[in-house]
Amino acid sequence: MKIARIEKDLSQEQLAELVGATRQTISMIEAGKFNPSLQLCTAICRALGKTLNDLFWETEENADEA
Repeated sequence: MKIARIEKDLSQEQLAELVGATRQTISMIEAGKFNPSLQLCTAICRALGKTLNDLFWETEENADEA
């Protein structure tokens, strides 16, 4: 998620405003310390132009990136 956010040239604060969350929530999601609701996940996906699988489905390939 962090990579997708950076690719969109958004700060944590900007993404948080777009999805109705706090910067701290975005930070905790990126750090893997918070499991967002499905509603927040879909809002983040829409804001970043990604799918749920792109951002939140853990595979062996992307598990090392987390």
